[in-house]
Amino acid sequence: MIHAGLSMPAPVSSPAKQTRSRRICLAGDAGGTKTILALFEIEDNDVKCLKKEQFPSADYQTFAELLTSFLTDAERRQITAACIGASGVIANGSCETTNLPWVLSRNEISEQVNTDNVWLLNDLEATAWGLLNLPERNFVELNPNAKQQQGNIAVIAAGTGLGEAIIAWDGAGYHVIASEGGHAAFAPTDEREIALLSYLLEKYPGHISCERLISGEGLVNIYQFLKHANYAQASPETERRMTEQDPAAVIGEAGVEGSDALSVEALKLFCSLYGAEAGNLALKCLPYGGVYLAGGIAAKILPMLQQEAFMRSFLAKGRCRAALDEISVKVCTNPEVALLGALHYAKVAKLEL
Repeated sequence: MIHAGLSMPAPVSSPAKQTRSRRICLAGDAGGTKTILALFEIEDNDVKCLKKEQFPSADYQTFAELLTSFLTDAERRQITAACIGASGVIANGSCETTNLPWVLSRNEISEQVNTDNVWLLNDLEATAWGLLNLPERNFVELNPNAKQQQGNIAVIAAGTGLGEAIIAWDGAGYHVIASEGGHAAFAPTDEREIALLSYLLEKYPGHISCERLISGEGLVNIYQFLKHANYAQASPETERRMTEQDPAAVIGEAGVEGSDALSVEALKLFCSLYGAEAGNLALKCLPYGGVYLAGGIAAKILPMLQQEAFMRSFLAKGRCRAALDEISVKVCTNPEVALLGALHYAKVAKLEL
Protein backbone atom coordinates (compact mmCIF):
# COMPACT_ATOMS: atom_id res chain seq x y z
CA MET A 1 0.00 0.00 0.00
CA ILE A 2 1.16 3.55 -0.76
CA HIS A 3 0.71 5.64 2.36
CA ALA A 4 -1.29 8.75 1.54
CA GLY A 5 -0.42 10.77 4.62
CA LEU A 6 -4.11 10.88 5.54
CA SER A 7 -6.00 8.93 8.16
CA MET A 8 -9.52 8.44 9.36
CA PRO A 9 -10.47 10.41 12.47
CA ALA A 10 -10.25 8.33 15.61
CA PRO A 11 -13.60 7.01 16.81
CA VAL A 12 -15.01 8.89 19.77
CA SER A 13 -15.46 6.77 22.86
CA SER A 14 -16.92 7.39 26.26
CA PRO A 15 -16.89 5.56 29.60
CA ALA A 16 -20.40 4.42 28.81
CA LYS A 17 -21.45 3.12 25.39
CA GLN A 18 -19.51 4.02 22.22
CA THR A 19 -21.66 5.63 19.50
CA ARG A 20 -21.08 4.47 15.95
CA SER A 21 -21.48 7.01 13.14
CA ARG A 22 -23.28 5.52 10.11
CA ARG A 23 -23.04 7.16 6.70
CA ILE A 24 -24.08 6.08 3.21
CA CYS A 25 -21.75 7.13 0.38
CA LEU A 26 -22.46 6.96 -3.34
CA ALA A 27 -19.26 6.41 -5.32
CA GLY A 28 -18.96 6.32 -9.08
CA ASP A 29 -16.59 5.89 -12.00
CA ALA A 30 -18.18 7.42 -15.13
CA GLY A 31 -16.14 6.30 -18.14
CA GLY A 32 -16.56 6.48 -21.87
CA THR A 33 -17.31 2.76 -22.20
CA LYS A 34 -18.76 1.79 -18.83
CA THR A 35 -19.96 3.45 -15.65
CA ILE A 36 -19.75 1.77 -12.25
CA LEU A 37 -21.86 3.03 -9.35
CA ALA A 38 -21.88 1.71 -5.80
CA LEU A 39 -23.41 2.47 -2.42
CA PHE A 40 -21.18 2.01 0.61
CA GLU A 41 -22.13 1.97 4.26
CA ILE A 42 -19.46 3.57 6.45
CA GLU A 43 -19.49 3.06 10.21
CA ASP A 44 -16.42 4.61 11.76
CA ASN A 45 -13.56 2.72 10.07
CA ASP A 46 -15.73 -0.11 8.74
CA VAL A 47 -16.84 0.00 5.09
CA LYS A 48 -19.46 -2.30 3.57
CA CYS A 49 -20.62 -2.34 -0.06
CA LEU A 50 -24.42 -2.38 -0.10
CA LYS A 51 -24.99 -2.28 -3.85
CA LYS A 52 -22.89 -2.09 -7.01
CA GLU A 53 -23.79 -2.08 -10.70
CA GLN A 54 -21.99 -1.60 -14.01
CA PHE A 55 -23.72 0.12 -16.94
CA PRO A 56 -22.82 0.54 -20.64
CA SER A 57 -22.38 4.32 -20.71
CA ALA A 58 -23.54 4.72 -24.32
CA ASP A 59 -26.96 3.28 -23.43
CA TYR A 60 -27.85 6.46 -21.51
CA GLN A 61 -28.34 9.95 -22.93
CA THR A 62 -27.35 11.60 -19.63
CA PHE A 63 -25.63 10.67 -16.40
CA ALA A 64 -28.74 11.80 -14.52
CA GLU A 65 -30.76 9.17 -16.40
CA LEU A 66 -28.24 6.48 -15.48
CA LEU A 67 -28.18 7.56 -11.84
CA THR A 68 -31.98 7.45 -11.71
CA SER A 69 -31.95 3.86 -12.94
CA PHE A 70 -29.46 2.90 -10.22
CA LEU A 71 -31.10 4.43 -7.15
CA THR A 72 -34.40 3.65 -5.52
CA ASP A 73 -36.30 6.43 -3.73
CA ALA A 74 -35.43 4.91 -0.37
CA GLU A 75 -31.71 4.83 -1.21
CA ARG A 76 -31.74 8.51 -2.26
CA ARG A 77 -33.04 9.53 1.14
CA GLN A 78 -30.24 7.67 2.95
CA ILE A 79 -27.23 9.06 1.04
CA THR A 80 -25.03 11.41 3.07
CA ALA A 81 -22.21 11.93 0.54
CA ALA A 82 -21.45 11.30 -3.13
CA CYS A 83 -18.23 11.37 -5.13
CA ILE A 84 -18.05 10.66 -8.87
CA GLY A 85 -14.97 10.34 -11.04
CA ALA A 86 -15.66 11.43 -14.63
CA SER A 87 -13.57 11.43 -17.80
CA GLY A 88 -13.26 15.13 -18.53
CA VAL A 89 -12.25 18.52 -17.20
CA ILE A 90 -13.91 19.49 -13.91
CA ALA A 91 -14.71 23.23 -13.93
CA ASN A 92 -17.15 25.28 -11.85
CA GLY A 93 -18.79 22.18 -10.43
CA SER A 94 -19.48 20.47 -13.75
CA CYS A 95 -17.85 18.12 -16.23
CA GLU A 96 -18.45 17.78 -19.96
CA THR A 97 -17.20 14.27 -20.63
CA THR A 98 -14.62 13.83 -23.38
CA ASN A 99 -15.90 10.64 -25.01
CA LEU A 100 -19.62 10.92 -24.19
CA PRO A 101 -22.28 13.60 -24.80
CA TRP A 102 -22.78 13.99 -21.04
CA VAL A 103 -22.58 16.98 -18.75
CA LEU A 104 -22.30 16.02 -15.08
CA SER A 105 -23.37 18.78 -12.71
CA ARG A 106 -22.55 18.82 -9.02
CA ASN A 107 -25.75 20.75 -8.32
CA GLU A 108 -27.89 18.33 -10.33
CA ILE A 109 -26.38 15.30 -8.60
CA SER A 110 -26.85 17.03 -5.26
CA GLU A 111 -30.56 17.44 -5.98
CA GLN A 112 -30.88 13.81 -7.11
CA VAL A 113 -29.26 12.38 -3.99
CA ASN A 114 -30.55 15.01 -1.56
CA THR A 115 -27.22 16.03 -0.02
CA ASP A 116 -24.81 18.94 -0.41
CA ASN A 117 -21.83 16.64 0.18
CA VAL A 118 -21.15 15.98 -3.50
CA TRP A 119 -17.80 16.06 -5.31
CA LEU A 120 -16.84 15.59 -8.95
CA LEU A 121 -13.30 14.40 -9.70
CA ASN A 122 -11.46 13.92 -12.95
CA ASP A 123 -11.34 10.17 -13.56
CA LEU A 124 -7.55 10.05 -13.22
CA GLU A 125 -7.78 12.08 -10.03
CA ALA A 126 -10.12 9.39 -8.67
CA THR A 127 -7.77 6.69 -9.95
CA ALA A 128 -4.85 8.33 -8.16
CA TRP A 129 -6.72 8.38 -4.84
CA GLY A 130 -7.51 4.71 -5.36
CA LEU A 131 -3.90 3.78 -6.13
CA LEU A 132 -2.76 5.33 -2.86
CA ASN A 133 -4.75 2.76 -0.92
CA LEU A 134 -4.44 -0.51 -2.82
CA PRO A 135 -2.45 -3.45 -1.43
CA GLU A 136 0.76 -4.48 -3.18
CA ARG A 137 -0.88 -7.61 -4.62
CA ASN A 138 -2.81 -5.36 -7.03
CA PHE A 139 0.38 -4.35 -8.89
CA VAL A 140 2.84 -5.97 -11.30
CA GLU A 141 6.32 -4.47 -11.71
CA LEU A 142 7.63 -3.89 -15.26
CA ASN A 143 11.07 -2.43 -14.50
CA PRO A 144 13.60 -5.09 -13.41
CA ASN A 145 15.94 -2.33 -12.17
CA ALA A 146 13.30 -0.65 -9.99
CA LYS A 147 14.19 0.61 -6.51
CA GLN A 148 11.50 1.52 -4.00
CA GLN A 149 11.81 5.22 -3.23
CA GLN A 150 9.74 8.02 -1.72
CA GLY A 151 8.66 10.89 -3.94
CA ASN A 152 6.25 12.04 -6.61
CA ILE A 153 4.11 9.46 -8.41
CA ALA A 154 2.97 9.51 -12.05
CA VAL A 155 -0.31 7.91 -13.14
CA ILE A 156 -1.14 7.10 -16.76
CA ALA A 157 -4.17 5.13 -17.89
CA ALA A 158 -5.12 3.97 -21.37
CA GLY A 159 -8.73 2.90 -21.83
CA THR A 160 -11.49 4.47 -23.89
CA GLY A 161 -9.23 7.56 -23.73
CA LEU A 162 -5.83 8.37 -22.24
CA GLY A 163 -5.64 9.91 -18.78
CA GLU A 164 -2.68 11.28 -16.86
CA ALA A 165 -2.25 12.60 -13.32
CA ILE A 166 0.52 13.48 -10.90
CA ILE A 167 0.62 12.67 -7.20
CA ALA A 168 2.97 15.21 -5.63
CA TRP A 169 4.91 14.33 -2.46
CA ASP A 170 5.63 17.23 -0.05
CA GLY A 171 7.69 15.27 2.45
CA ALA A 172 4.73 14.46 4.70
CA GLY A 173 1.84 13.47 2.44
CA TYR A 174 0.55 13.22 -1.10
CA HIS A 175 -1.44 15.74 -3.15
CA VAL A 176 -3.27 14.63 -6.29
CA ILE A 177 -3.00 16.89 -9.34
CA ALA A 178 -5.44 16.29 -12.21
CA SER A 179 -4.42 16.93 -15.81
CA GLU A 180 -5.50 16.48 -19.41
CA GLY A 181 -2.03 15.37 -20.49
CA GLY A 182 -3.46 12.64 -22.69
CA HIS A 183 -4.56 15.34 -25.12
CA ALA A 184 -1.04 16.77 -25.55
CA ALA A 185 0.43 16.42 -29.03
CA PHE A 186 1.89 13.08 -30.14
CA ALA A 187 5.64 13.25 -30.80
CA PRO A 188 6.97 10.62 -33.24
CA THR A 189 10.48 9.32 -32.62
CA ASP A 190 11.38 7.43 -35.83
CA GLU A 191 10.44 7.19 -39.51
CA ARG A 192 7.62 4.72 -39.00
CA GLU A 193 6.05 6.89 -36.31
CA ILE A 194 6.40 9.92 -38.60
CA ALA A 195 4.52 7.94 -41.26
CA LEU A 196 1.89 7.06 -38.65
CA LEU A 197 1.50 10.74 -37.79
CA SER A 198 1.07 11.62 -41.47
CA TYR A 199 -1.53 8.87 -41.85
CA LEU A 200 -3.53 10.14 -38.87
CA LEU A 201 -3.41 13.76 -40.05
CA GLU A 202 -5.68 12.67 -42.88
CA LYS A 203 -8.22 11.48 -40.31
CA TYR A 204 -7.75 14.16 -37.63
CA PRO A 205 -6.52 17.35 -39.35
CA GLY A 206 -4.77 19.90 -37.17
CA HIS A 207 -3.98 18.02 -33.96
CA ILE A 208 -2.94 14.45 -33.22
CA SER A 209 -3.09 13.87 -29.48
CA CYS A 210 -1.46 10.98 -27.68
CA GLU A 211 -4.98 9.72 -26.97
CA ARG A 212 -5.47 9.10 -30.72
CA LEU A 213 -2.81 6.38 -30.40
CA ILE A 214 -2.70 5.26 -26.77
CA SER A 215 -6.30 4.20 -26.15
CA GLY A 216 -8.79 1.69 -27.48
CA GLU A 217 -9.39 3.90 -30.49
CA GLY A 218 -5.63 4.33 -30.78
CA LEU A 219 -4.97 0.61 -31.01
CA VAL A 220 -7.45 0.40 -33.88
CA ASN A 221 -5.77 3.40 -35.57
CA ILE A 222 -2.37 1.68 -35.31
CA TYR A 223 -3.78 -1.57 -36.71
CA GLN A 224 -5.38 0.27 -39.65
CA PHE A 225 -2.13 2.15 -40.33
CA LEU A 226 -0.11 -1.07 -40.46
CA LYS A 227 -2.74 -2.63 -42.69
CA HIS A 228 -2.60 0.42 -44.98
CA ALA A 229 1.20 0.16 -45.05
CA ASN A 230 0.97 -3.53 -46.04
CA TYR A 231 2.97 -4.62 -43.00
CA ALA A 232 1.24 -8.02 -43.07
CA GLN A 233 -1.82 -9.70 -44.52
CA ALA A 234 -4.93 -9.08 -42.39
CA SER A 235 -6.44 -12.19 -40.82
CA PRO A 236 -9.97 -12.84 -42.18
CA GLU A 237 -10.98 -14.20 -38.76
CA THR A 238 -9.72 -11.10 -36.93
CA GLU A 239 -11.42 -8.83 -39.45
CA ARG A 240 -14.70 -10.72 -39.07
CA ARG A 241 -14.58 -10.51 -35.28
CA MET A 242 -13.83 -6.79 -35.43
CA THR A 243 -17.19 -6.22 -37.14
CA GLU A 244 -19.04 -8.10 -34.38
CA GLN A 245 -17.15 -7.09 -31.22
CA ASP A 246 -15.14 -4.17 -29.83
CA PRO A 247 -12.35 -3.89 -32.45
CA ALA A 248 -9.72 -2.82 -29.92
CA ALA A 249 -10.49 -5.80 -27.69
CA VAL A 250 -10.24 -8.16 -30.66
CA ILE A 251 -6.88 -6.74 -31.76
CA GLY A 252 -5.56 -6.82 -28.20
CA GLU A 253 -6.63 -10.42 -27.67
CA ALA A 254 -5.20 -11.57 -31.01
CA GLY A 255 -1.98 -9.70 -30.29
CA VAL A 256 -1.50 -11.29 -26.88
CA GLU A 257 -2.32 -14.73 -28.28
CA GLY A 258 -0.04 -14.20 -31.29
CA SER A 259 -2.79 -15.46 -33.60
CA ASP A 260 -2.11 -13.01 -36.44
CA ALA A 261 0.94 -10.96 -37.40
CA LEU A 262 -0.88 -7.67 -37.96
CA SER A 263 -2.44 -7.65 -34.48
CA VAL A 264 0.86 -8.68 -32.87
CA GLU A 265 2.72 -5.81 -34.52
CA ALA A 266 -0.07 -3.34 -33.76
CA LEU A 267 0.09 -4.28 -30.08
CA LYS A 268 3.90 -4.06 -30.03
CA LEU A 269 3.78 -0.57 -31.50
CA PHE A 270 1.01 0.39 -29.08
CA CYS A 271 3.17 -0.76 -26.14
CA SER A 272 6.14 1.17 -27.49
CA LEU A 273 4.10 4.38 -27.79
CA TYR A 274 2.60 3.79 -24.33
CA GLY A 275 6.08 3.43 -22.88
CA ALA A 276 7.32 6.58 -24.63
CA GLU A 277 4.47 8.70 -23.26
CA ALA A 278 4.85 7.21 -19.78
CA GLY A 279 8.50 8.23 -19.98
CA ASN A 280 7.52 11.74 -21.13
CA LEU A 281 5.24 12.10 -18.10
CA ALA A 282 8.00 10.80 -15.84
CA LEU A 283 10.43 13.44 -17.12
CA LYS A 284 7.90 16.16 -16.28
CA CYS A 285 7.48 15.20 -12.61
CA LEU A 286 10.45 12.90 -11.77
CA PRO A 287 8.25 10.30 -10.04
CA TYR A 288 10.75 8.57 -7.78
CA GLY A 289 7.73 7.13 -5.98
CA GLY A 290 6.84 5.24 -9.16
CA VAL A 291 4.90 5.30 -12.41
CA TYR A 292 1.57 3.50 -12.30
CA LEU A 293 -0.34 2.20 -15.34
CA ALA A 294 -4.09 1.97 -14.71
CA GLY A 295 -7.05 2.00 -17.10
CA GLY A 296 -8.82 -0.87 -18.78
CA ILE A 297 -6.13 -1.88 -21.27
CA ALA A 298 -2.88 -2.42 -19.33
CA ALA A 299 -3.96 -5.43 -17.27
CA LYS A 300 -5.46 -7.10 -20.37
CA ILE A 301 -2.26 -6.82 -22.39
CA LEU A 302 0.12 -7.41 -19.48
CA PRO A 303 2.11 -10.18 -21.26
CA MET A 304 2.97 -7.73 -24.05
CA LEU A 305 3.81 -4.91 -21.64
CA GLN A 306 6.24 -7.29 -19.93
CA GLN A 307 8.17 -7.68 -23.19
CA GLU A 308 10.90 -5.23 -24.14
CA ALA A 309 8.99 -2.67 -26.24
CA PHE A 310 7.38 -0.74 -23.38
CA MET A 311 10.42 -0.34 -21.12
CA ARG A 312 12.76 0.28 -24.06
CA SER A 313 10.68 3.28 -25.12
CA PHE A 314 10.16 4.40 -21.53
CA LEU A 315 13.92 4.65 -21.02
CA ALA A 316 14.79 6.04 -24.48
CA LYS A 317 15.21 9.62 -23.22
CA GLY A 318 18.77 10.34 -24.32
CA ARG A 319 20.81 12.17 -21.69
CA CYS A 320 18.04 11.70 -19.09
CA ARG A 321 17.88 7.91 -19.35
CA ALA A 322 19.77 7.50 -16.07
CA ALA A 323 17.14 9.58 -14.24
CA LEU A 324 14.46 7.01 -15.15
CA ASP A 325 16.45 3.78 -14.98
CA GLU A 326 15.58 2.84 -11.38
CA ILE A 327 12.05 4.25 -11.24
CA SER A 328 9.39 1.65 -10.45
CA VAL A 329 6.86 1.12 -13.26
CA LYS A 330 3.84 -0.90 -12.19
CA VAL A 331 0.62 -2.09 -13.80
CA CYS A 332 -2.48 -1.86 -11.62
CA THR A 333 -4.60 -4.99 -12.02
CA ASN A 334 -7.60 -3.80 -9.99
CA PRO A 335 -10.34 -2.75 -12.48
CA GLU A 336 -12.24 -0.75 -9.83
CA VAL A 337 -9.42 1.51 -8.68
CA ALA A 338 -11.24 4.72 -9.76
CA LEU A 339 -14.41 3.69 -7.95
CA LEU A 340 -12.44 2.96 -4.78
CA GLY A 341 -10.63 6.26 -5.20
CA ALA A 342 -13.91 8.17 -5.32
CA LEU A 343 -14.97 6.42 -2.13
CA HIS A 344 -11.65 7.18 -0.47
CA TYR A 345 -11.87 10.86 -1.39
CA ALA A 346 -15.29 11.19 0.21
CA LYS A 347 -14.40 9.05 3.22
CA VAL A 348 -10.92 10.25 4.08
CA ALA A 349 -9.83 13.33 2.13
CA LYS A 350 -12.95 15.20 3.23
CA LEU A 351 -12.60 14.57 6.96
CA GLU A 352 -15.42 16.97 7.83
CA LEU A 353 -17.84 14.22 6.80
